[in-house]
Amino acid sequence: MKYDYLVVGAGLYGAVFAQQAKAAGKSVLVIDKRPNIAGNVYTEEMEGINVHIYGAHIFHTNNKQVWDYITQFAEFNRFTNSPVANYHGELYSLPFNMYTFNKMWGVVTPEEAAAKIEEQRQAAGITEPKNLEEQAISLVGTDIYEKLVKGYTEKQWGRPCTELPSFIIKRLPVRLTFDNNYFNALYQGIPVGGYTKMVANLLDGIEVRLGVDYLENKDELDALAERVVYTGAIDAYFDYKLGALEYRSVRFDTEVLDKPNFQGNAAVNYTDRETPWTRIIEHKWFEFGKDAQGNDLPKTVISREYSSEWKVGDEPYYPVNDEKNGALYAQYKELAEKESNIIFGGRLGEYKYYDMDAVIASALDMSARELN
Repeated sequence: MKYDYLVVGAGLYGAVFAQQAKAAGKSVLVIDKRPNIAGNVYTEEMEGINVHIYGAHIFHTNNKQVWDYITQFAEFNRFTNSPVANYHGELYSLPFNMYTFNKMWGVVTPEEAAAKIEEQRQAAGITEPKNLEEQAISLVGTDIYEKLVKGYTEKQWGRPCTELPSFIIKRLPVRLTFDNNYFNALYQGIPVGGYTKMVANLLDGIEVRLGVDYLENKDELDALAERVVYTGAIDAYFDYKLGALEYRSVRFDTEVLDKPNFQGNAAVNYTDRETPWTRIIEHKWFEFGKDAQGNDLPKTVISREYSSEWKVGDEPYYPVNDEKNGALYAQYKELAEKESNIIFGGRLGEYKYYDMDAVIASALDMSARELN
């Protein structure tokens, strides 16, 4: 055995665990089948812009322990997420707030906005929401549901809102204030220099091998270490023997434009059903349109996002956390618990939709239990 730990996956969970293990005096080898570190938070520089290759990642947390930990490895800017919704050329402020209600109904006071939502809720006659559509209407009324929720959600999940469970939208942010900061988080921002640089700092001094497929070379790799931390898909680990867990996948169409400003905002959601993409990200606005020296950038980079059904071999993004998949994951988890030398962690290893701060918290928690 050459190493104490083999960490499969150089994303956030794997990098945090590896950093903690090295700090505890353990020998660590990190492998990843991709040609780069940082997993889905990977950023790549184009025209002086740190492009979020696998979709927008905005760090936000109320967890001071996580914030104090991660800011050792990156300085964060003051980016605030304030997306815009585009419905057939009508622009609305997100999350739903007084700017949204004023544009939608012409209301000026919070009292008027609340009355309008209540009037539409009453008219819909929904008492116990049975699906996402009913849940959304009971929270924001029919106008906002029809223009800003329905089309976007159906594109994202690939099925009608009437067939989606209500819990998906339980936490829909609705504010009777002029506050368009999407996250209610004490700490928020983007790492200066991009996420790849931050993950490289986490992995500083640790051996990393890229382009290595763990499942194809499992026996040989297992023989290198006492313990394995596996952050890949749990069903793939067991060769899908109980069936494949379901995910949604996302395709990105990224282009460099020879202009300084395409849409004036980092994220614009296209909420009508007819536009094929769910949103357009303009990456330069995550860092205020400036380069590292604070100069305005003459070009811009945009990514259109298309949501799609996932099949084995595609990149899995969002677990479909419904009853059927939950039951299947529970069976895989039972198998995982019988693997004596393996720790399953992260978004794919735990089949869980994780925000970045929760991934870091989970990895720190696992490290504390494993290494102490």
